[in-house]
Amino acid sequence: MEAVGLLEVYGLTCAFIAADAGCKAADVRLETFDKNKPANADALPVPLQVCVKFRGDIAAVEAAIEAAAAVAESLTGVVQKHVIARPTGDTEKMLKLNGFDKN
Repeated sequence: MEAVGLLEVYGLTCAFIAADAGCKAADVRLETFDKNKPANADALPVPLQVCVKFRGDIAAVEAAIEAAAAVAESLTGVVQKHVIARPTGDTEKMLKLNGFDKN
């Protein structure tokens, strides 16, 4: 079972830059990004929140999250970050969902 790192940032450009930094910092792979446009979107720095998902061993995922979060903080900011060392089967199913395929 691989660990998963979740990094939610403001904006798609920030998500790409953070993902690049995380992948360069550690031996991880990316999973599909997810998006969220919260009800208070107009009051946010950027009206779209994007979740970047890193997969790999726990040490690599932690390093990727820290590198990606540092870059994101210097851009639009980090909403949330978390590492799940051993996701359950049900969590794995939820990780495959994403809002980019929806209208």
